[in-house]
Amino acid sequence: MARFLVVTAAVACLASCSAEAAPGGSPRQASAPVASSPASSSPASSTAPSTTTPPPPPPPPCAANVRACVSLSSRQAWLLRGGRVEYGPVPISHGGRANPTPTGTYPVSWKDEENTSSIYGTPMPYSVFFAPGGIAFHQGDLATDSHGCVRLSMAAARAFFTSLQPGETVQVLP
Repeated sequence: MARFLVVTAAVACLASCSAEAAPGGSPRQASAPVASSPASSSPASSTAPSTTTPPPPPPPPCAANVRACVSLSSRQAWLLRGGRVEYGPVPISHGGRANPTPTGTYPVSWKDEENTSSIYGTPMPYSVFFAPGGIAFHQGDLATDSHGCVRLSMAAARAFFTSLQPGETVQVLP
């Protein structure tokens, strides 16, 4: 009878003191009956739902009728279709103070899968040209400023190249 009372007291204490579990998330146990008790489960198996849906990302800041959206301030770009996000947001790099990326709304003018800059002699894989002065989306280093282009990771550059067609609209916001 005394053992029953000790085990019952231990279970009651564990049920009310689960926040004081030993390192590793489960209480230290001396007897097997307590260890198998449901009241001794670790804090990780709470009664709250185990899956929560994260909130949806905020919508892109561009107009609903554009095909590609760029936010220079957030350093992100999206592909849209009918005002809904089709791809993104993806990280970008863009022009710095000396060579800023122009803001505005532009049509895609042309594409070149293996372009090389005529000014800087550097490769610009998956180029999609959209603004005057040779401004394009293309694959490139995301850690440094560009000379005005919108640089994307290789995967994102391929997606933009494949998805965007001449005449479709690109909007670049500050």
